[in-house]
Amino acid sequence: MKLRLAIVGFAALAMTACTTTDPVTGETRPNYTGRGVLLGAAAGAVLGYMTNTSDSEEGRTNALIGAGLGALAGGAIGHYMDEQEAAMRAALSDTGVGVRREGNNLMLIMPGDVTFATDSSDINARFYSILNDVSDVLNRYPRTYIDVVGHTDSTGPYEYNQRLSEQRALSVGNYLIAQRVMRERLYIAGMGERALLIDPETSSYDRQQNRRVEILIRPHVA
Repeated sequence: MKLRLAIVGFAALAMTACTTTDPVTGETRPNYTGRGVLLGAAAGAVLGYMTNTSDSEEGRTNALIGAGLGALAGGAIGHYMDEQEAAMRAALSDTGVGVRREGNNLMLIMPGDVTFATDSSDINARFYSILNDVSDVLNRYPRTYIDVVGHTDSTGPYEYNQRLSEQRALSVGNYLIAQRVMRERLYIAGMGERALLIDPETSSYDRQQNRRVEILIRPHVA
């Protein structure tokens, strides 16, 4: 099991640039569908695959097929993700973990102050039960890919932030695997401070939103 540490500047800049306007609030926020596409395109460079079969997106696909998890197609894709979204929202209500839907992708946003102690990659014990619930839903809906991405704010040295984001993402990924989530579904990335949600010139409270782990859940499609 290894985590690739190489950095692809183009992918990082593109991920930061992908935004959409919320139709309800009018606020600009990340476009997770676009980011998911870019994550896939950058595979093997930014992301570390957890598959034993091949260090590639194709390796993940082949592993799922080999496990008897057929690809989704047509209207079944939306229906499958609708059910998974409802299950995630029910499991994570009032936990502090955000659930967002973009197209047929789901994004779970786990704030750093909820998941980890300051400057630590050790998961808070009080967060175990929440990750257990996430794992339970992921195991009930196995025909999805799971991308775990760590992020920090821009306070402190760049290299330190990059390393911390990688370690936190890996901690979450390893915990999911320990809860019997199929390891071949996962890849892990640390983005450090390269995909900020909040401008670093804002208040300290707002900057906390940059300290997070995101789990992008994408359907295994034909």
